[in-house]
Amino acid sequence: MIIKSTLFLGLLSLLFLTGYGQNAKEIVKRADDKMQGNSNISQLSMTIVRPTYTRTIEFKNWSLGRDYFMTVITAPAKDKGQVFMKYKMDLWNFMPTINRMIKLPPSMMSQGWMGSDYTNDDLVKQTSIVNDYDHKILGIEATNNRECYKIEMIPHDDANVVWGKVVTWVDKEKALFLKSEYFDEEGYLVRTEFASNVKVFDNREIPSIIEIISTEEPQNKTVLEFLSIDFDVDIQESFFTQQNMKKIR
Repeated sequence: MIIKSTLFLGLLSLLFLTGYGQNAKEIVKRADDKMQGNSNISQLSMTIVRPTYTRTIEFKNWSLGRDYFMTVITAPAKDKGQVFMKYKMDLWNFMPTINRMIKLPPSMMSQGWMGSDYTNDDLVKQTSIVNDYDHKILGIEATNNRECYKIEMIPHDDANVVWGKVVTWVDKEKALFLKSEYFDEEGYLVRTEFASNVKVFDNREIPSIIEIISTEEPQNKTVLEFLSIDFDVDIQESFFTQQNMKKIR
């Protein structure tokens, strides 16, 4: 009787977790949609922390769907006016001080964006987590005092992504990304991302602070703070042009 009960409970657990697996992609999509909206306009501050210095950059961002965004640096003065644009899978940079427009080549995609722990590749492929990965719920685990789905994401064989695996924690109740671990193709943990300080922006609860910490250099980190964000605003695809990059402020 005890053996039968044990087998029954084991089967129930297996079915329970299998049921999770069927919904894992939808959980990730719901959290991603909540952070992005159909479109948004946001103002952010990014602090880059290094052992010998700390640097803060402020910028404004326009985003449409998963293929278009425009970012203009508003501070500090030496970087002010610099513009980045993602157009589908291409990333462009306009530098007003030399009046030069460049398309970032593949060789520059692994470099840190504005010297931060975000790479240029992160900016181009930041929205591929839904379609380029297989998703599986590993279980339920608390982080930040919130009960979360712990989800493993393995890239498709043909996916053009840099990560060998991503493990993310999604708040069960609020559908928020609260923690993510990024692994290389050898399974080594490269960096960890923490989200915190949940606030209401435009009637939507999202984390207002995102912190990235390198595994190899834990003294280095990048802290991104949302100052404001408006969702589902009226932005047309025609906004995202090289001509507009030279005008926007």
